[in-house]
Amino acid sequence: MHGFVDGAVVAGIDGSGSALRAGVWAGAEARRRGRPLRLVQVYALPQVKSPVAFGTHEQVRAGLAERAEGWLADARDAVLAEHPGLDITTAAREWSPVTALVQESQHAELLVLGSRGLGGFTGLLVGSTAVAVSAHTHCPIVVVRGRKPHDPPPVTGPVVVGTDGSPDSEAAIAFACEEAWLRGTGLVAVHTWSDVLADGTLRPHPMEENPDEIAAAERVKLAEQVVGWQRKYPDLTIELEVTRGRPVRTLLERGERAQLIVVGCRGRGGFTGMLLGSTSQALIAHSPCPVAVVRPQRTGRTP
Repeated sequence: MHGFVDGAVVAGIDGSGSALRAGVWAGAEARRRGRPLRLVQVYALPQVKSPVAFGTHEQVRAGLAERAEGWLADARDAVLAEHPGLDITTAAREWSPVTALVQESQHAELLVLGSRGLGGFTGLLVGSTAVAVSAHTHCPIVVVRGRKPHDPPPVTGPVVVGTDGSPDSEAAIAFACEEAWLRGTGLVAVHTWSDVLADGTLRPHPMEENPDEIAAAERVKLAEQVVGWQRKYPDLTIELEVTRGRPVRTLLERGERAQLIVVGCRGRGGFTGMLLGSTSQALIAHSPCPVAVVRPQRTGRTP
């Protein structure tokens, strides 16, 4: 048994400064949501044929476990320094990071990770591992980033959500609205359009269409998508932004003044395959603020 706490905010810890910042960020999120915080460190035995140089298997295992507990203790102290009295549990687990995190997500309300690390979480959200986690996780994932590599994440500015008008993006909007409301800030709903359609073909007679008319039509669609959420959060200021161009560029630009970017993990149009290609890697590698990736809910979330 690993002492799972249903509905906890879970943060991955690996001894790095990035993970410490993620843990503190997760602590603030747990406090806002009235949830406990769970700090998790996952380690695995080195895959070597002759571990004698490092000691016996049991010695290596004991050393890794001791190091993990030390990292967790440091992270717990850092969180409590910022959020005294917060309900915190810790867990050092010997397993595959991907498998362990997916299992953690079955019980968590939110999974929080740093953008770079030292131990088992190194490179966690780059390449095939990101696809594996995002394809199977059961809760939203947040990658905590700052304006610069060693900066703490920003705490001012609006929440920005990227939406493509698909039903799948409803989950991202739902999460973004809740985050903006909890933080007492505004929401910017961003939609981009292009002459290139989702299947890679051009719009019919693109040169004959009036860009202003296209933008106006896309804005109407976006307004229709958020109207229900505005009714659910009447005090929330929702700004609509429709632009022509690439989604990642627009989101990165808006992220310069934001405290959180929220995207879905699949959809159509500009946000298709958000976690499967250059768009996702660009956001994770270059976003100036934390990025939340939200999978569609099985039952769907509607206002």
